[in-house]
Amino acid sequence: MILLDSIWDPSGTFYHTIGLIASIGLVLGYVPQALQTIRTRKTDDIALPTFLMIGIGGIAFMIQGAMLGVFGDDDESFFGPGAALFFTNLISTVCSVIIFGIKMYNDYFKKDCKKDK
Repeated sequence: MILLDSIWDPSGTFYHTIGLIASIGLVLGYVPQALQTIRTRKTDDIALPTFLMIGIGGIAFMIQGAMLGVFGDDDESFFGPGAALFFTNLISTVCSVIIFGIKMYNDYFKKDCKKDK
């Protein structure tokens, strides 16, 4: 029972390792979409509400990470308990904003240009 208690302890290594794996997975899964969109400028198959909601969710998780503490309070650790949550969602939110902006430009401003011709 002591082993299980130490595994699920929020200050334990296992707990932080799972968070780090989740952070790396999210960034590695999300950044390529943003880079592809920036490179090609093609957004026809991207759902606008998806990136809007991902951006809103990312901002909320950034706030939660900041509230948990991004930087350590003591001299032993530079990063605090909310650092992975904050920085992962900062990256995903920036990617969402970029994709959202390109999508808005393609859907609304280019459409207006085509109507004028």
